[in-house]
Amino acid sequence: MEVEKKWWKEQVIYQIYPRSFNDSNGDGIGDIPGIISQLDYLKYLGVDIIWLSPIYDSPNDDNGYDISDYYNIHPEFGTMEDFDALLSGLHIRGMKLIMDVVVNHSSDEHEWFKKSIASKDSDHRNYYYWKPGKNGGPPNNWQSFFGGSAWELDPKSGEYYLHIFSKKQPDLNWENEKVRNEIYKILAFWLDKGVNGFRMDVIPLISKRLEFADATQPTFGKVVEEVYSNGPRVHEFIKEINERVLSKYDVMTVGEGPGISKDVGLNYVGHDRGELNMIFHLDHMFLGFGPRGRFDQLPYNWNDIKRIFKDWYVSMGTSGWVSIFLDNHDFARLVSRFGNDKEFRNESSKMLAMLILTMRGTPCIYQGTEIGMTNVTFNKIEDFKDLETLNFYKEFTNEGMAPDEFIGIANENGRDNVRTPIQWSGADNGGFTDGKPWIAMNPNYNEINVEAALSDKQSIFYFYKELLHLRKNAPALIYGEWDVIDQESENVYVYTRKFDKNAYLIVLNHSDEHSAVDLNAFSAKLLVMSNYNNRMKDVLIPWECRLYKLMIN
Repeated sequence: MEVEKKWWKEQVIYQIYPRSFNDSNGDGIGDIPGIISQLDYLKYLGVDIIWLSPIYDSPNDDNGYDISDYYNIHPEFGTMEDFDALLSGLHIRGMKLIMDVVVNHSSDEHEWFKKSIASKDSDHRNYYYWKPGKNGGPPNNWQSFFGGSAWELDPKSGEYYLHIFSKKQPDLNWENEKVRNEIYKILAFWLDKGVNGFRMDVIPLISKRLEFADATQPTFGKVVEEVYSNGPRVHEFIKEINERVLSKYDVMTVGEGPGISKDVGLNYVGHDRGELNMIFHLDHMFLGFGPRGRFDQLPYNWNDIKRIFKDWYVSMGTSGWVSIFLDNHDFARLVSRFGNDKEFRNESSKMLAMLILTMRGTPCIYQGTEIGMTNVTFNKIEDFKDLETLNFYKEFTNEGMAPDEFIGIANENGRDNVRTPIQWSGADNGGFTDGKPWIAMNPNYNEINVEAALSDKQSIFYFYKELLHLRKNAPALIYGEWDVIDQESENVYVYTRKFDKNAYLIVLNHSDEHSAVDLNAFSAKLLVMSNYNNRMKDVLIPWECRLYKLMIN
């Protein structure tokens, strides 16, 4: 099997959501000095690449994904000197930093937009998309990811501007070469400081279909795929990013992939494309999302998840690369969504860890997952902070949904679940802050916290640590072919990873049930890791996982 070896395939990403990681000054908001104080913890865990969610100046309408100044650090997170110290601290420890860069849109408080909205004759007017209305309303029927129309009327000019997300996140006009040049300057600024790459937010949305025709697709997911994403010039633009900036540095890029299906994935990450190194595809993360998104739930099962993993593996072949993940700042907690966060929190967290760290792709771990943090349960809408949740609460309850019903759905699928602060200890506020946290702590911090995990050698943390060490020293788990042995089983997932003369067998029980498994075809095998001491070789205990080394002649 021919493989292209790269450092970013061999390392593991850890996402930090700065606002909720660690607060150093008691204002209830996580900050850069707070991250610096925990770098030894991250090094001890064994992760290699820190993905830092946005820390730029921002009004925080969408928690930093609405950037008002790409060249400055938001004061609540610290200073540029703090950032430089963070970068240096990571590099000294042999770790890397990738920045979260948002270039599909800016904040409406960015100087570009202030000039754009000031006058139709402004030099910055076409930095954004401005259109006259139609039939007394918006230019078309496009809907925002966060609910309502994707167009906002400016009463002064009588025109509408496009915002695929919040109305405070106007979309940048990538057709304008001046906009692109400004973005390339921004990227070069951070790369010159020594950052090791970028996570590129909603990158497939940057090229618009300029006819701005009404969307006729049956679901919002299809609108994203066929209208908002994969626009006519998207590959031209990404190639230009690479040629003008990225190719001049030894860095990695991972693109967030809403609307990127397996059928077009290689167009973004094929090794001969000169575009992105890998993508976070979202097919498995959008499972259960109904026609109107995450608060409109549909049933799905583990076979749907396994099918998506297989489809993407086949579509990528040896040319493309993806990141493997099961949670991040936009989705529910991994163990609450895909495991059992009650009776089998410890066991299912470990099983999911083994899945993430033995698949083909670069694993990404979200902060707190390594100690098995769970979804939070809020009882009233005032407890929620996320713009998306608050907008859809108004929309759904205005249509007749009972408030308690919506809150129940939000407690399962809302983004605030992963944004409650890291639980460092059983002290007040989980040791996250000496002040009042910006969002309420998950009350289970007394039982689930880093301090407790570090004191228990059987904890989820140490399982991650052992797996991370194993992966780093096992080329088969990085570059190896992935062959599914049991794809359709209701409860069991079995696959192998093979590279040269090294091979591993991974056996997972993704259920609360005891499940039979037949491994007789693999007679020469050595058990390397498991989350149980189970002597029943042909029966898996609930949420059991096993990793065997196969003996190959």
